[in-house]
Amino acid sequence: MNGKKNILIVEDEEDILKLIEIHLIKEGFEVTGAQSGEQAIKVIKDNVFDLIILDLMLPGIDGIEVCKRIKDDAATKELPIIMLTAKGEENDIIKGLESGADDYITKPFSPKVLIARVKTVLRRQENTPYNKDLVINLGKIYIHPAKHEVLLNNRPLKLTSAEFKVLHLLASKPGWVLTRYNIIDEIRGEDYAVTDRSVDVLMVGLRKKLGDFGSYVETVRGVGYRFQA
Repeated sequence: MNGKKNILIVEDEEDILKLIEIHLIKEGFEVTGAQSGEQAIKVIKDNVFDLIILDLMLPGIDGIEVCKRIKDDAATKELPIIMLTAKGEENDIIKGLESGADDYITKPFSPKVLIARVKTVLRRQENTPYNKDLVINLGKIYIHPAKHEVLLNNRPLKLTSAEFKVLHLLASKPGWVLTRYNIIDEIRGEDYAVTDRSVDVLMVGLRKKLGDFGSYVETVRGVGYRFQA
């Protein structure tokens, strides 16, 4: 092994596949291409990859199903996936993220933006996975799970249990897009009416309590939320 990251591109449009290949190779990545879901599944079984760029609109087995199969397999469930979607297809983006994809980019896209997303997702993968006991210190925001304590500019912030859990989840994955489903999964079991609408209401309350820092919790329209400090 030469130390290069190995990336699988699953894209049925050959010109787009070649375009992505050229730019990834130029950045020093090893690249493998597949033009159908069936081919992708076979290639994944026979090779080890560091990341997959996956088009959702594929002939035969579509990208959502490919994503599910990857995440349902113990050998590949930690493999990061960046989805390629048609512009404005919010439902597909939501389905993809809920199927386990880590990020998405809409067509048409800038190759430079795609490369930046690839590098970001690979960096995330190298970091420690989400840890509910992780103490988060982002300078102005300090979150201590064991103490159930949040400090903003060294001032304590009083949050409900659900608000605390969601803030910690978002802050532990800065830049990640978390769907409402991800958030519902985290606060399930709380004394809380767990619906899409209740998540939005929860976010309104959380932003209000964060005050000047409320903008750190960013809405990704039609998809969910992310933390941008």
